[in-house]
Amino acid sequence: MTPLRLLVNGAKGRMGRAVIACAREDAAVRVAAEVGAGDAFAHALPGADAVIEFSHHGVTAHVARECAAAGKVLVIGTTGHTEAELAQIRAAGASIPLVFSPNFSVGVNALFWLAEKAVEILGPDFDLEVVEMHHRLKKDAPSGTARRLAEILARARGLQYAGDVRHGRQGITGERGPGEIGMHALRGGDVVGDHTVIFATQGERVELTHKASSRDTFARGAIRAAKWARGRPPGIYDMQDVLGLR
Repeated sequence: MTPLRLLVNGAKGRMGRAVIACAREDAAVRVAAEVGAGDAFAHALPGADAVIEFSHHGVTAHVARECAAAGKVLVIGTTGHTEAELAQIRAAGASIPLVFSPNFSVGVNALFWLAEKAVEILGPDFDLEVVEMHHRLKKDAPSGTARRLAEILARARGLQYAGDVRHGRQGITGERGPGEIGMHALRGGDVVGDHTVIFATQGERVELTHKASSRDTFARGAIRAAKWARGRPPGIYDMQDVLGLR
């Protein structure tokens, strides 16, 4: 099979540079275009088979529309989208195979799976808390990965992210409610990404933690997703599909 031609959108950012470096080590792919802020995305698109998008949430919907119109595979790792932007991204999935994940790390996706199983095994007596830490330059909070973890916990408990997740605590908050998922975002230094899910009850506590030390982990996962999506029918997929964890 001929190498998959990749267009990396957000090529000048931290994740874009990591994707390009990792792609150059993978004989199954070739970087056909590197697009950064101010570059003509539409001009570069015809020479690519797939797009890996790590730029800014305000750009992603445009990228999705262009990929849908051109019939290109799209892999999205950007986070922080508004509901209107998410709707446009989902619409593109009706025309093309689109892999949309807050985290392309194999280890984090194992954490997603384990967190859901832990809720099922431990039962409702365990309080749920999510703690994440990232570098000082990260713009959105909580991280997309932390949000996905909370969404998984909420679904497993029959709760809703919008109404049952509490973002930090301050002042006289009263006792912790049973239908509550705590969310805490820490920022500092050059931390690539740490995520912990805490299950706490009377007399014991279980913690599931993933710590990333290199962006190459996410870059290789995104490239893996692009290769997996090649030839797939249109639809919205995520890394759980890529890894066969559904």
